[in-house]
Amino acid sequence: MASALLAPPSNTSPESALHLSQAAPSFFASQASFNLPWPLSLLSASESQEKWQIYNNIFIACLASGDSESAYLCLEEITDRFGKENERVMALNGLYQEATAKNDTELQAVLGRYEELLQDDPTLFAVRKRRAALLRSMGRTNEAVAALTELLDASPIDAESWAELADVYLTQGLYEQAIFSLEEVLLVTPNAWNIHARLGEVLYLNANHSEGAEQVKGLSEAMRRFCRCIELCDDYLRGYYGLKLTTSRLLPLLSASSQKTSTAELPPPSVKTTEKLNEAATAKLSEIVRRSKSGEKGFDGYSEAELIAAHELLSRDSQNVAR
Repeated sequence: MASALLAPPSNTSPESALHLSQAAPSFFASQASFNLPWPLSLLSASESQEKWQIYNNIFIACLASGDSESAYLCLEEITDRFGKENERVMALNGLYQEATAKNDTELQAVLGRYEELLQDDPTLFAVRKRRAALLRSMGRTNEAVAALTELLDASPIDAESWAELADVYLTQGLYEQAIFSLEEVLLVTPNAWNIHARLGEVLYLNANHSEGAEQVKGLSEAMRRFCRCIELCDDYLRGYYGLKLTTSRLLPLLSASSQKTSTAELPPPSVKTTEKLNEAATAKLSEIVRRSKSGEKGFDGYSEAELIAAHELLSRDSQNVAR
């Protein structure tokens, strides 16, 4: 339970969010003791970074599960501790108002509040991010892209905003722009294996819209990204899934291709290398699916949807081999 309370909110599944929100009353009860006013509270043994991370995570989980009352209690505690003028508190307060808004008129009022805050202080990056996210959720995609672009002009090493911009581009089918944005994320966080996998997925999608040597080039680069992903995290299911999918798509193209790439570019992988990678991905996916289904320790954190997709991919491959 303690590890779940400290896990990043972005990694919390719907089931975990519900479980965390249900744990809110007991957590509040454990914190119900006399508290010194800030900054004297810093001298208290209960004052810690982990404590406020838990408050933040429970706040997010309660909003996700529709428990606005518990979320408000968390927000009050965070506000009392850090103050209404704190940038993070402003963003959390806006998130609460977004989640509890009943119609577009109320959402528009929240957006107006963000713009007022930014007019007074354009350096409130947490608020700028919330504004961009709200614009996107309201279907104002072009304005969301403009907001993110302006934010990145001011803070070009903001990996989170680059990742959000990549996701917006991807929903619009703008693969080249999404690829560029994800590459910018990796310049800031080069060892983020999930981003390598995400970039591999976008490269794979983009390659499917090309033909001939360009398609081989795109799939080869996608394969390299998936290889880097599993090099950094050797049990990441999406990495092995992408590697299996990409090498299966690449093998017949390499066998049929006789075109040579220029010396200025990385050559495509050999058929032998691609076959070995395909076999390795197949073996690892099979192991993950088998051991997850049996409930083995260390293999219980995978998404059920991803396990089903992996099982279907392996079954489809087996059917093709049988034919």
